[in-house]
Amino acid sequence: MSECILIADDEPNILISLEYLMKREGYEVHVARDGQEALDTLRRVRPRLVLLDVMMPNKSGVEVCQDLRADDALKDTLVLMLTAKGRDTDVAKGLGVGADAYMTKPFSTRDLVVKVRAMLAAPGPGEAGA
Repeated sequence: MSECILIADDEPNILISLEYLMKREGYEVHVARDGQEALDTLRRVRPRLVLLDVMMPNKSGVEVCQDLRADDALKDTLVLMLTAKGRDTDVAKGLGVGADAYMTKPFSTRDLVVKVRAMLAAPGPGEAGA
């Protein structure tokens, strides 16, 4: 069974290209176009990883990450924040609310695929190392 990923981004072109890229890599992909839809989808689908844009309507990626980490059923979901905000303080804020990793836009699709593979290959909480 393939790993399940949620892509949450309000920019249609980014959403379409990331969905295509992740499906091509063999992942089961779900999409959300705003922060609230991302949370609703997280609760319904329970993906292993979410690619989370920081700046979205309804709830920001930071708020989604905070809510996710506060929810016992979702707190172990891997979070890779994607954003155009690349200042050190922005990165620190994203990591401070519980993101596992952070990539700034624009990013290379190859680098993103490598990062996603590495995150999904790492043992999850409570799992023994391979």
